[in-house]
Amino acid sequence: MFLPTTIKEVRALGWDYIDVILFTGDAYIDHPSFGAAVVGRLLEAEGYRVAIVPQPNWRDDLRDFTKLGTPRMFFGVSGGSMDSMVNHYTANKRLRSNDAYTAGGKAGFRPDYAVTVYTQILKRLYPHVPVVIGGIESSLRRLTHYDYWSDSLKPSILAESGADLLIYGMGERVVQQVARAMRNGFNAKLLRKIRQVAFMADKSYVERLDGATTTHLASYEECVADKRAFGRNFVEIETLSNAMQTDTTLVEQVGDRYVVVTPPNTTLSTEELDHSFELPYERAPHPRYRGKGDIPAWEMIKHSINIHRGCFGGCSFCTISAHQGKFINSRSERSILAEVEKVVKMPDFKGYISDIGAPSANMYGMGGRDTSICAKCHRPSCLHPRKCPNLNNDHSRLLALYERVRGVKGVKKAFIGSGIRYDLFDDSPYLETVIKHHTSGRLKVAPEHTEPHVLNVMRKPSFEMFEQLNSDFRRICSENGLRYQLIPYFISSHPACRECDMKALADKVLGRLHFDLEQVQDLTPTPMTLSSVIFYMGENPYTGEAVYVARSQDDKRRQKAYFFASDTSGSKRKIQSVKQNDGRKSSPANCKSRGKKSRESYKYRKS
Repeated sequence: MFLPTTIKEVRALGWDYIDVILFTGDAYIDHPSFGAAVVGRLLEAEGYRVAIVPQPNWRDDLRDFTKLGTPRMFFGVSGGSMDSMVNHYTANKRLRSNDAYTAGGKAGFRPDYAVTVYTQILKRLYPHVPVVIGGIESSLRRLTHYDYWSDSLKPSILAESGADLLIYGMGERVVQQVARAMRNGFNAKLLRKIRQVAFMADKSYVERLDGATTTHLASYEECVADKRAFGRNFVEIETLSNAMQTDTTLVEQVGDRYVVVTPPNTTLSTEELDHSFELPYERAPHPRYRGKGDIPAWEMIKHSINIHRGCFGGCSFCTISAHQGKFINSRSERSILAEVEKVVKMPDFKGYISDIGAPSANMYGMGGRDTSICAKCHRPSCLHPRKCPNLNNDHSRLLALYERVRGVKGVKKAFIGSGIRYDLFDDSPYLETVIKHHTSGRLKVAPEHTEPHVLNVMRKPSFEMFEQLNSDFRRICSENGLRYQLIPYFISSHPACRECDMKALADKVLGRLHFDLEQVQDLTPTPMTLSSVIFYMGENPYTGEAVYVARSQDDKRRQKAYFFASDTSGSKRKIQSVKQNDGRKSSPANCKSRGKKSRESYKYRKS
């Protein structure tokens, strides 16, 4: 049975009260890939009565916020699987015309800053009922952060929303602890002892904290007045989030109040992660969406399997490690294969698993050889600037898992749809195995750029590694008679990238390597990433080094135009702009001014 979403469904269960009511910006899909379903099922497994209100209408008389009444314990609020602003707007701040997490892909079913809007409504209607916020929007806005859409620093989402408690990161363990602490009513003393939560406190509470384990960040007001204070805060926060274990509490003042962030938990055990994935999900959208069109996000993942959490790549622009952590938390083979069996039994399954993947497809089972070394390490990436010598990147366990998945009756093909980290291969037979057995004809990888100084700011490997991958890919395909494509992803307008760097990228990728690119993304600076901090500051907070930033929409469009332009017949073509920099090689020194020729070249491409 689905968790109830209406009073009629609640009454059909014979309930005379509800313990927890969850509000989410996504449609309700009862599947372990969707946060509200996971939280609901975890609490249900603990014996609580849980209901979900998906995509409540915040514009009308607010009946969606009152239809289920008052929960016995608390309201839970999430903006959904994406930050609501990323969900709503493109990189050039234009309103999107669709929403992958809504029936029919329709836009407009959630507000901007959804967590804040939902919480403020609930606190207005039910001022004495606790509101607990979580999910990626809350997690990455828990402290002062740069908001690209308002082009300003915003204070903690706790201060703006009025929520009573925030759960950051992956919250399976935490939400169960929060529920136990609230079983007999709101108990601030118990709640504030829980790891991986944040809350607002007064000065007297902060003064009682243990000074040996408390770090005071620059206040919100100080960050607004001084960009470098904001940068120092980010370094402190990111360093702490990359620790294997810490007892440090963070405190940040906002006005006359304080945001208190308790230390993060250690990574979930395999048993805990398996439990989360093995709860009695219906593995389908709620019946309320019948006849309203497909939900694109569900259609994309319904025949896929998530095999681990976390990513140690530490890319500057990515929120995965900031939210899920850099230490890999892998499911057991037993749990994964049991889920494969469930997918095989789905009525619309045709024999093809769309993805055996994760944030990065090939980090399953990986980690430090000597965890005592990892315990002392605070590097944001295990791969940049070079692969950590303590990293065990042996692919044999993952390859054995692939083989077992291929052996499940009913599976014709199990594809790898997630991005692959080719800087992990070494001499592993992984690439050949994936090409021969797990590629649908297109293998996705993410070199992101070609120029060394840009890649360094991105925390990505050298482009030479991608060129080696391309060579190996072509050789393996040729030897096996396969006409497959390698699909590289690239980012334009990332900090440190000037227009001439995009010209150099286009010359190498479109010209020398003859790729026809489909996957080019204009950078969207998202909260709590190094890229967003550099975008705002114009310098690297770790080094104090000035970094060029393409800020205006015109600059950003010019950079992306190197990939998408049309000839007179209207068809896509590769851009040849050899004369743009007078034949000089692309380097930071040659990028100080685009010059007249660059502007003329841009006008030509636009025409």
